[in-house]
Amino acid sequence: MARIMGILNLTPDSFWEPSRYGYEVLDSCPDILDVGAVSTRPGADEVSLEEEWSRLEPFLKGWASGELFETFYRPQLSVDTTRAEIVRRCYECVGPFMVNDISAGEDDPKMLPLVGELDLPYVAMHKRGNPKTMDALTDYSSDIVADIIAYFRDFERRAAECGIIDWILDPGLGFAKTEEQNWQILEQLERFKVLGRPILIGASNKRFTKGKTAEANRLAVLHGADILRIHLK
Repeated sequence: MARIMGILNLTPDSFWEPSRYGYEVLDSCPDILDVGAVSTRPGADEVSLEEEWSRLEPFLKGWASGELFETFYRPQLSVDTTRAEIVRRCYECVGPFMVNDISAGEDDPKMLPLVGELDLPYVAMHKRGNPKTMDALTDYSSDIVADIIAYFRDFERRAAECGIIDWILDPGLGFAKTEEQNWQILEQLERFKVLGRPILIGASNKRFTKGKTAEANRLAVLHGADILRIHLK
């Protein structure tokens, strides 16, 4: 059975408006809570490190104090960031957590060495470009799944060099993929099992689903997804 990663966006501009500061996500008791402070929607503007941290820090202090939870429930914490310095500050604030990096360490060369040093679980996502350019970077071979598998083969090597053992792959639905390519990935998801890693799928309310999030998630589970990243509000 797939684990549920609930989304909490500490941003004013994430594409799914109900997820912005939507603490009600905790009412659904997700297995993992993924907290992000930078929007990665298509066309999103860059956010400075200090702005990202100013959005995260109050939440993390509440997490560390236990004020956000009933005594019987505490999900695994995941922080959605591409910056090593944010990871370091989060670790100093709350201790071990899962790093969810949409750049798989490519946006910050310090990220993978730090994750290995701190021995943190890590989600590596496939993408091309950035929110302003990714929609123009969808030119793959005739077998997009093979292309992404090759990408993760290379990531596996980079991760091992940095001492990262516990990592999860995310094929990056909606990031530099066409509508057709996204559905193709879902329908062939079991092919990623050759990498021997848990698979995370984030299809929730993305443009390519055209309102068919439930169908996308059903396909993901049918074809081997281990974690579903979902808007629960």
